[in-house]
Amino acid sequence: MLELHDKGLDVKEIQNRWYEGVKQSNYGAVMTFTGVVRDEDGIDGLSFDIYEPILNKWFDAWQKKAKGKNAYLLMAHSKGDVLNHESSYMCGVCSPKRRVALEMIDEFVEDFKASAPIWKYDIRDGKRIFAKDRSTKLPNSGLLS
Repeated sequence: MLELHDKGLDVKEIQNRWYEGVKQSNYGAVMTFTGVVRDEDGIDGLSFDIYEPILNKWFDAWQKKAKGKNAYLLMAHSKGDVLNHESSYMCGVCSPKRRVALEMIDEFVEDFKASAPIWKYDIRDGKRIFAKDRSTKLPNSGLLS
């Protein structure tokens, strides 16, 4: 399940809904990760643009990988502005075995940072400034030859 939300995420609502949705599925592990916007370098928050068709394709490939390990993935991300100390990203792995969930959540978060088509901007004095120094070039992006 992939969810996109405007503004910061309601962490308690999402986590509780995810848990309620999977608790009867006989998973022995429900692991979640929550990313929080840090107050650093004088920013007021972060802003996000998302290219949804590629994100959906990327997430579907991960869901297929999870299914091969008898696991299930959950993800929520913000679109637009997210202020400091709010959450912009949550993910979860549900699995019968904790080891699968522990390993998969680490791999998933790292690949998300490297491959998801989400562009990050700093918010400073009400303006969005592309965070080029903290951005990762997407694989196979650029001009076609």
